[in-house]
Amino acid sequence: MIPIFEKKRSSQIAIGVLWLFHISGILGISFGYQDWFASRTGLNLLIMFLVLVFFFPLDSFKKWGLFLAFGLLGILAEYLGVTFGLFFGEYAYGENFGPKIFEVPILIGVNWAMLTFICGAVANKLADHFFLKSLLGTFMMLLLDLFMEKVAPIFDFWEFSGGYAPIDNYIAWGIISFIFHLIFHLFKVKGQFLVSLHMYLVQLVFFIYFYVYL
Repeated sequence: MIPIFEKKRSSQIAIGVLWLFHISGILGISFGYQDWFASRTGLNLLIMFLVLVFFFPLDSFKKWGLFLAFGLLGILAEYLGVTFGLFFGEYAYGENFGPKIFEVPILIGVNWAMLTFICGAVANKLADHFFLKSLLGTFMMLLLDLFMEKVAPIFDFWEFSGGYAPIDNYIAWGIISFIFHLIFHLFKVKGQFLVSLHMYLVQLVFFIYFYVYL
């Protein structure tokens, strides 16, 4: 019983840290420290990744293999998008997502994989059939992207030529996300629901706030 209690308490602390970082970001940016907080985006994503590793958790070869595959495929899709204008439209990454490889931030691959895992874990709880789970996870990722797109250029994450994301971006996000979720559920990956839900919600709340505020 003690290990279970300690694990539950640890996951609650991790959830609290996630909310603390994101609420601090909301307040700090709102009070005029946008550049400082936006430049720490890589650190925030690293903390979220560590929460995923320890509390999802990533505790098997299957999970790590899928995470790596989704990350690399995400980077490949973004490389084709940035270099040749495929899938998403004409866009380029800024400086606040950290180090890049072929003009694509490494952390964007981590983000693709992480979103697939946390949305997949939430969908596991809310639906039974793998096809329905995949649709639900895809919807969650598209919803988040909808609010991110307006905020991204302001925070120097990425920017589309013309100043807005074309419909191609959302179609590509939907198709790639759906494929990732199909694979995720076909492999029957399981993860901690509550931690995954909060990892999703902190991002959704953050970007909805600035979608309205900015």
